[in-house]
Amino acid sequence: MRRRGRPPVEDLLTPAEWRVTDGVRHGLSNPQIAARRGVGVDAVKYHVSNTLQKLGLADRRALQLWAGLPRGCALSSSQPGECDVDAELKLGPIGQIARTVSDTAAAERWYREVLGLPHLFTFGTLAFFDCGGVRLMLSQGEAGAESLIYFRVSDLPACWKALQERGAKGVSAPHRIHQHADGSEEWMAFIEDNDGRPIGLMSRVAASAA
Repeated sequence: MRRRGRPPVEDLLTPAEWRVTDGVRHGLSNPQIAARRGVGVDAVKYHVSNTLQKLGLADRRALQLWAGLPRGCALSSSQPGECDVDAELKLGPIGQIARTVSDTAAAERWYREVLGLPHLFTFGTLAFFDCGGVRLMLSQGEAGAESLIYFRVSDLPACWKALQERGAKGVSAPHRIHQHADGSEEWMAFIEDNDGRPIGLMSRVAASAA
């Protein structure tokens, strides 16, 4: 006899809840998550509420700092490393600079055709270009005065934890932002500097063998 309803999920959260959680951890509002996912705001609110209840978390801020990983994701399947806070902590090269634009589609054409920058990929309102090995991210929204710097790191969870132990304020726990056609995944986390400005940590993780 076949059961009705949603099939069982062998994970702490459902796929939809993970997608919404990653949006929250990336600092997006409910309307922004809804627009990127092509769902209603009420659906996003429902998933946030369910997730907070499942995890026993008090509020959205607590969810943003929650460091859980989806079962079978590339990052959880990679070999975990230890980051000794007493040893020298080395960040990798700058991996990405973000710039806000008023219209992503128009900016993508301009940066590609006028500046001649190699276009890497676009999803939603985000467009990515290569600038001699440093990635430029164009994000649609109200233009800001400052750019956001991202550093590449080899072990994102360990580095995020170690930087907080050194006194940095955690803003967003490691979260998946994109999966490429080859199965590799883009992951990010955020801390704040001494002036309260965000700094991004990023890692591209090979596809899980599982």
